[in-house]
Amino acid sequence: MAEEGRIGIIYSPHLGLDQSQKRWGLMRKYMEQKGVKFDFVQSEEFSSVERLTKMMCGNGYSTIAVVGGDGSLNSAVNAVMSCRDTLPPDFALAVLPNGSANDFARFWGLSVEDYKLAVDSIMARHVRKVDVGRCVYMDEGIPQVRYFLNCINIGLGARLIKTTNDAAHIIGSTKLSLIPALISQIFERQQFDLSMKIDTEEIEDTYMSVCIGNCHGYGQTPNSVPYNGMLDISLITRPQWWQLFEGFWLLGKGRFLNYKNVHPYRSDYVVVNNVDKALVSLDGRMLQAKSPEPIKVSVQKEAINFVVPLVK
Repeated sequence: MAEEGRIGIIYSPHLGLDQSQKRWGLMRKYMEQKGVKFDFVQSEEFSSVERLTKMMCGNGYSTIAVVGGDGSLNSAVNAVMSCRDTLPPDFALAVLPNGSANDFARFWGLSVEDYKLAVDSIMARHVRKVDVGRCVYMDEGIPQVRYFLNCINIGLGARLIKTTNDAAHIIGSTKLSLIPALISQIFERQQFDLSMKIDTEEIEDTYMSVCIGNCHGYGQTPNSVPYNGMLDISLITRPQWWQLFEGFWLLGKGRFLNYKNVHPYRSDYVVVNNVDKALVSLDGRMLQAKSPEPIKVSVQKEAINFVVPLVK
């Protein structure tokens, strides 16, 4: 069993991030200087993050921190949710942002540049309960459950993630892979037929992208917060190609809901009955099921304790 007060840390290296190893070295050195007691293991891929988190939960760590981005954090959350009934009441999950996408960390004011704030927050153990999104989907006719902290993307958002990841394996840089990913989607702007139910409203139309956010959703659900028990939904119709630039600009400014092609909703329960073979991702991780419908999305209110900075 883990020594009382000792932190379990999972370091998840990321392909295409040249600074990932360097930042982890700085984090580790800072923790050692501060006298933080910790054990760390290095994962090989997202699936091993989930396995290692379960192992640490079983070994009695009351604080587990993930060194990585949204995808790695998603794996850890799913592990915690699978065994949370056996965890101590004071168990808390934390993140040391070090990935290509750190949207959930950024919501709390944590960034890859200011790793000391993330470490100090874990040392202070300032904890609050946060909501966790719950997604039930079908895989070859068998119901499956995955959890998420940030958002579910359907269509364009998921395609951008897949295209970026595929390009990163070839180019070796996540930042450089964004360029071909964005160019390809500007000219494709694929649409899909969507059928979903939000509360009592039935929606059947053609869309380019859908975001279901438990948090900011990479700017697509900017008003969503992980502590009000609600999901924010943005349905995005297909613009002319030159109008995409306005959409990306508003996205960067945090004003995406002002984009005329966005149709926002808020609900605590959503059922997606048809996505017309569009790609689906959760927190930047691709959903591998070929025919996942129906996809039932809800909120587990105040499901886990999460370490956040005092400044937030």
